[in-house]
Amino acid sequence: MSNDRGTGRAPGLGRFTDVVRDFMQMEASGGILLVVATVLAMVLANTGFGPLYTAFLETKGAIRIGALEIAKPLLLWINDGLMAVFFFLVGLEMKREFVIGELSSPARVARAGIAAIGGVAVPALIYYYINSHSPENIGGWAIPAATDIAFALAVLSLLGNRVPISVKVLLLAIAIFDDLGAILIIAFFYTNELSTTTLMMAIVPVTGLIVANRMGVTRAAPYIVMGLVLWVLVLKSGVHATLAGVITALAIPLSKREGSDSTLLEDLEHGLHRWVAFAILPLFAFANAGVSFTGIGVESFVEPVKLGISMGLFVGKQLGIFVLLWLTISLKLAPMPQNANWLHLYGVSILGGVGFTMSLFIGSLAFEHSDFEAPIRLGVLAGSLLSAAFGYLVLRIACARDERNNKGEG
Repeated sequence: MSNDRGTGRAPGLGRFTDVVRDFMQMEASGGILLVVATVLAMVLANTGFGPLYTAFLETKGAIRIGALEIAKPLLLWINDGLMAVFFFLVGLEMKREFVIGELSSPARVARAGIAAIGGVAVPALIYYYINSHSPENIGGWAIPAATDIAFALAVLSLLGNRVPISVKVLLLAIAIFDDLGAILIIAFFYTNELSTTTLMMAIVPVTGLIVANRMGVTRAAPYIVMGLVLWVLVLKSGVHATLAGVITALAIPLSKREGSDSTLLEDLEHGLHRWVAFAILPLFAFANAGVSFTGIGVESFVEPVKLGISMGLFVGKQLGIFVLLWLTISLKLAPMPQNANWLHLYGVSILGGVGFTMSLFIGSLAFEHSDFEAPIRLGVLAGSLLSAAFGYLVLRIACARDERNNKGEG
């Protein structure tokens, strides 16, 4: 069995580590911008600009080609349209990781995958338990099951290079499995009434994507065109349109492009990162985080939906991830990450409770036509902030211990 504790690097690990480091620096910077967008949204929602903020999000936009029309308020264009681009990037990252990255090693797949299962199941169970006496609330069980990698890495960035790269990679790997779980949850549990005819039509662009991949097409245009057609058909079918982004991403080839040292997947991933980190996710945060605090008192923080979300994120995530990490490593199903200790892993487990973007997104699907908007946002914000603060403190203590031990050995 492979072991991460060796002094040398595994073949190809150096190149992968460089890619991960660049990715994390960008994600961390994007996480800081997410915080700014969130604060701005809450300020606008709680001042005289509140009506203007609401009117902005309710602005209607439509695209019409013959009999085909897509008409939505700006909020849904962001949540259904721009978030499809985000999920496209998630799909690219997942494919790269499984084929040539951290998750191409069976032991590391087991370590991250098993931990992620705990990080999805335990928060959902905590939410369900707290809301079990309110059947109308049960639909939000998946809201605390998601991790926001941008926010989590932004917290890690505050500790600089003191956190071992293997710990950062572990958090990234768990988040990738977490995103995969969120995608499956959306597909199976948050899908509206299906139009089977439109869904059957979606087979055509999916087939086209597969054929293009098999033929070794390395130009982006054919995949983008077929991906857009797929997005429209999936949107009209009743399945959430963001899934079209993931399906399209999985068809992007990882073979080298002619006359280039990079692949189409790597080029698209690199090109989209900045747009997603610095535009799409901050815009999503701005559109979805503007909770009004009017009428909110202490009792609001023990309301079942809010409490289920915040406790699911803060308690459930760390419990589910850490316990299963401990079992996986103790049973020698996977190695301890290089230069890491149990306190590092506990800190990472707590940071898994930073659920912001994905939790808000799932919340918008779970309670699409309800009055739960404020409890959802409060719960997500409270649970994410608690997880960020405590995760940072635990990792800071772990890093300080490492520094003391290194000085002692010196």
